[in-house]
Amino acid sequence: MGEIKLLSPSEIRSLATELDLTPTKSLGQNFVIDANVCRKIVRLADVAGSDVVEIGPGLGSLTLALSEVARSVGAMEIDSRLAARLPKTAIEHGIDSSLTVINTDALAVTELPTEPSKLVANLPYNISVPVLLHFLASFPSIESGVVMVQREVAERLAAQPGSKAYGAPSVKANWWCDLQLAETVSRSIFWPVPNVDSALVSFKRHDPLGDEELRARTFDLVDRAFQQRRKMLRSALAQRFGSSSAAAAALVAAGIDPTTRGESLSIRDFLRLAQSS
Repeated sequence: MGEIKLLSPSEIRSLATELDLTPTKSLGQNFVIDANVCRKIVRLADVAGSDVVEIGPGLGSLTLALSEVARSVGAMEIDSRLAARLPKTAIEHGIDSSLTVINTDALAVTELPTEPSKLVANLPYNISVPVLLHFLASFPSIESGVVMVQREVAERLAAQPGSKAYGAPSVKANWWCDLQLAETVSRSIFWPVPNVDSALVSFKRHDPLGDEELRARTFDLVDRAFQQRRKMLRSALAQRFGSSSAAAAALVAAGIDPTTRGESLSIRDFLRLAQSS
């Protein structure tokens, strides 16, 4: 498919008026109004010829850019008004049957119309990490992708052990993939303009580090370590192992210094602890 005309800022506002739509903070509705940014995301995600799943298409700015080059796009939209309007918008812009719109909550979805190899999304700030982890866990066909999230969240997702931004989201995402902070995005590309800047995070899947039972045990240790991140691990994990001395013994057995803190450990360190305890 050749290049199509993407949504302009005035068209986006006209669509919102037509739908009597007032963007809601609860649904994280900040619509992208910059066509150049949409095409930049598509290039970064390298979706040409791929089956793509998009989360939160909204009025369709990014959806149209994806549909220019992807083999198929499955767009998941929780707002029924937006979900109903999007196919019409696509037709008006020359998009054919390659687009499927699913009116559903992305956090609850368990199956998709295709087996997508790419995930691309402008994720709502309030649920960005849970949605990303849910899709990585639920749909192993997703090999790579790009998500636009609040800049602070992007920095956490891409953070490395020992950095200030490193936390539970960083560790958990690494169970399935490697992530990289790709580019920051000005708040001015959105309507309405949010109070924070955003950033693009790219990811590439690797083999999961273990089965579901081992993942659950590992993530339990991660949660405990970061719930009390200023405490030494022997104290933060004391309840899990029964006492601080038992926790210290388990940490030593896994080759981990009991006096270190969770922010110093990689996902493989937490995995080793889960395997040995």
